Amino acid sequence: MTVRKAWIVASVAISSALAFVMLLVVGVYIVAGNLVNGVGGGAKALAKGSVPAAYAALVQKWGNLCPAISPALLAAQLYQESGFNPRAQSHAAAQGIAQFIPGTWASHGIDGDGDGDRDVWDPKDAIPSAASYDCELASYVKKVGGNLTENMLAAYNAGAYAVIKYGGVPPYSETQNYVKRITTLSESFAAPVGRVDPSEQAAGAIEYAQQKLGTLYLWGGTGTAEQGGRFDCSGLTQAAYASVGIKLPRVANDQYNAGPHPSRDELLPGDLVFFSDDLTNSRAIRHVGIYVGGGYMIDAPRTGAVIRFDPIDTPDYFGATRVTEDGAKALPTTV
Repeated sequence: MTVRKAWIVASVAISSALAFVMLLVVGVYIVAGNLVNGVGGGAKALAKGSVPAAYAALVQKWGNLCPAISPALLAAQLYQESGFNPRAQSHAAAQGIAQFIPGTWASHGIDGDGDGDRDVWDPKDAIPSAASYDCELASYVKKVGGNLTENMLAAYNAGAYAVIKYGGVPPYSETQNYVKRITTLSESFAAPVGRVDPSEQAAGAIEYAQQKLGTLYLWGGTGTAEQGGRFDCSGLTQAAYASVGIKLPRVANDQYNAGPHPSRDELLPGDLVFFSDDLTNSRAIRHVGIYVGGGYMIDAPRTGAVIRFDPIDTPDYFGATRVTEDGAKALPTTV
């Protein structure tokens, strides 16, 4: 049997089962209210590969420095600030993986690795310093009522005085948005401890992707008229979720952080599934598709191929994300 014929046979078989898959999606939503979301607070383990392997142990260790933070929260801050880039530098002169400005580093940077110097460009100093600074801020606002972690984040954004003055997160939209963004984003860095709630928009995203089956792949394609309605892998997933009102980042490795991460045996239709040559680092993800059930996804695989069904159980399978609206909104526009 030729490859072409084999693909056609497989496509027919999968398409015939898709009605069942969609019924499954509907059934999932009916019971969704009874499922327990496995993402919560506390010093839990990091999700698989969510932090680059070079920094994972540092984040896990220093993320437990005080009760106000967790490894997942510390990871969310580092991702928000620099995308885990130790050479990042902003126009405001913020430096390194934790984006300290020089004045703050001078007063709050620590020698995290004990080598006798404090180097803002060295993650072994900068990550411990970020955790230490968080905990110092938490100590300033520990007597304020409400949630200590939220008050600490508010102090990071607006200053401890503002938190003390208002008895909690101050009524500044920028600060309130920052607190929500980091706490929500932290969920995508924490390993789930139970079942993850499904996204209500998943069925619509699958329906959109179905309509694009057979469309020729285009590197950099986002489906515009100028591109002939063609997509690359992350362009397809971005457009599919945009069709149901959820705005995802453009590239696959950022889309990974748009929600919590179900395990392989917890996958539901609509989950995004990711692939990488480095299974320890979500920043190295190079491909994404939309899971449709039965071990298959819809994806835009490569130049010369069309949008199609492909199996997900390959050696480069990295993991999955259950997209949530809050999770997508929490992602930084650039990292």
